[in-house]
Amino acid sequence: MNAKNVLEDLKRRFPNEPEYHQAVEEVLSTIEEEYNKHPEFDKAGLIERLCIPDRIYTFRVTWMDDNGNYQTNTGYRVQHNNAIGPYKGGIRFHSSVNLGILKFLAFEQTFKNSLTTLPMGGAKGGSDFSPRGKSNAEVMRFCQAFMLELHRNIGADCDVPAGDIGVGGREVGYLFGAYKKYTREFSGVLTGKGREFGGSLIRPEATGYGTVYFLRAMLATKGDTIEGKTVLISGAGNVAQYAAEKVLQLGGKVLTMSDSDGYIYDPDGIDREKLDYIMELKNLYRGRIREYAEEYPTAKYVAGQKPWFEKADIALPCATQNELNEEAAKALVANGCIAVCEGANMPTTPEAIRVFQEAKLLYSPGKASNAGGVSVSGLEMSQNSERLSWTAEEVDAKLLWIMENIHENCVKYGTEPDGYVNYVKGANVAGFMKVAKAMMAQGVF
Repeated sequence: MNAKNVLEDLKRRFPNEPEYHQAVEEVLSTIEEEYNKHPEFDKAGLIERLCIPDRIYTFRVTWMDDNGNYQTNTGYRVQHNNAIGPYKGGIRFHSSVNLGILKFLAFEQTFKNSLTTLPMGGAKGGSDFSPRGKSNAEVMRFCQAFMLELHRNIGADCDVPAGDIGVGGREVGYLFGAYKKYTREFSGVLTGKGREFGGSLIRPEATGYGTVYFLRAMLATKGDTIEGKTVLISGAGNVAQYAAEKVLQLGGKVLTMSDSDGYIYDPDGIDREKLDYIMELKNLYRGRIREYAEEYPTAKYVAGQKPWFEKADIALPCATQNELNEEAAKALVANGCIAVCEGANMPTTPEAIRVFQEAKLLYSPGKASNAGGVSVSGLEMSQNSERLSWTAEEVDAKLLWIMENIHENCVKYGTEPDGYVNYVKGANVAGFMKVAKAMMAQGVF
């Protein structure tokens, strides 16, 4: 395989999908050496089959707003690869959603799910509908219309969606209720459900907790810990909130959180009381992060910016893709940052990743460090299949084991001759080899 040639061919065939091209390039550039040790892969055309989704569903979603007007959005489901298990991946409701973004996310999800050791393939879906500013009734009607089209192509042993940006517990509940109504069956077809109808304990916390568990394992390779470290976090949603919670539990000091309008910096640290305020603000009132600075005057609010130019020991990007660029990476390095651990999907640009790796920072890609969410989704699937509920302690212990196992595999495949761990290479090679071997064993379709 020549990674450059494969990428150029994909760009020609699928133009105007930069996020998808970026995700493919990152993986191919790191697995090329290992791939070429297996000539049987090339003979079976494996790399092309792995890069192109198994199938893509695109559909119109028409719903009625509270004024009685009909609105139309576009819905998608990208079923990328099911070599190791049913398709598994979130649903995203956001105005930025397009096919290129969902293809990148489904591609990434395939390798992330492989790393978890659980039997899950990769998928992603969503719509350009944004719940922001919509009433509960409008969100419910949209979810019902979305599921009317999607329900024929998903199922507990076929494709199991979950939440993502814009799709939290409220949206998952509406989607599950619609699926149950349309299919006349109660099955574990969605994860992230409420505890009352098949959800798992620790699922809301899982991505944030898992990111910090992975960070802890990274620091341990240097004989270091989170205790006493200052931490920059982007985002103020589910992942950021629980990453901050776990950092506090492990003795770290959180300085920043953000949303799409800007970020807050609190030199005194975002303690438990302040984090509770943010959780109430964002989860209950759906407010904006700038209100934090109004509540706590010692904090500053910076509009229209990311928090990466503040000084801290650790950075946790937990918002969205490509939020941390080369300029920000250089600022983090100059300010003495020792570790960057991704809680979001592909939040760091390729140029920024090179800055971190050249500086020999501890840097982890999201497919490894934010795999905690889908890991507990997989554990929720197991509980649904058994018709059982595990305790929070049981789920958390399994999550910790999975994250430490992912870290171990990254070190195994990513350690370079000088001892530096290239977590990008380690994660990509480890995830790829499991999927590739499964595909080879199952024949060519």
